[in-house]
Amino acid sequence: MKLHVLVDNNTLIDRYFVGEPAVSYLIEEGDLRILFDVGYSDIFLQNARKMTQDLLQLDYLVLSHGHMDHTWGLEPFIRAYTEAAIEKSPCRKPIVITHPDTFLPKHMPGFPELGSIVSQETVARNFDLQLSKESVWLNSRLVFLGEIERHTSFEAQHPIGTIYRGEKEQDDFLAEDSALVYRAKGGLVIITGCSHAGICNIIEQARRVCREERIIDIIGGLHLLKPTQEQLQGTLNYLQALQPQQVHACHCTDLASKIALSQVVKIEEIGVGTYLSYE
Repeated sequence: MKLHVLVDNNTLIDRYFVGEPAVSYLIEEGDLRILFDVGYSDIFLQNARKMTQDLLQLDYLVLSHGHMDHTWGLEPFIRAYTEAAIEKSPCRKPIVITHPDTFLPKHMPGFPELGSIVSQETVARNFDLQLSKESVWLNSRLVFLGEIERHTSFEAQHPIGTIYRGEKEQDDFLAEDSALVYRAKGGLVIITGCSHAGICNIIEQARRVCREERIIDIIGGLHLLKPTQEQLQGTLNYLQALQPQQVHACHCTDLASKIALSQVVKIEEIGVGTYLSYE
């Protein structure tokens, strides 16, 4: 499997890409090309062009959850496919895989629109849409985890704004938050968006679904932005016991948390332009 970081908060030195506080990865596994999240704007398309990567030739688009920094790129993405159709340019429309809650409206004070500004109906008109709470295998080695079971006492304890289910407004615990997992020869590679479900919960679900205990790498946001001491210490204790080979913590992982993590696991640099490969 090959992974290209198209969008992250940070960019790499001497690589002239554009960053934003968001996430988008291009994943190549065998004959499959998968886009994981689309960031906040159109920079995932800009950066992909600089990397000579064609995002009009995809098999899957996987959305980790519905927040703006992971879904607002849907608008320019649909526009790119529409323009390709007008110009009769070659393109292959992806299957969009995500949780059924991803497109529900979200709100919090100061953020009139926190969720996707592109509706489920619009996505379904433009692409094949597959909504699933259950895990979905994209091939024999790569799986979308679906809804994450939550068992830890120190993660996913506080809502982020509210979510609307019909006319009913509820606290939003991001039930849709999910991840991708690659089953490599030596263990699992876990690819997250924000880990609102809790990175420890995500890892445990990955181990259950894939029937594999070993963890090679964890790539993505760990939702450690000014975490409570309970959450940070619980995560440190868990990862210290787990001992993944390495961790590429980015996006919603603050500096203090990265420094703390570096005391118990091997933290690697990551940013727009990072290229990772696994067998």
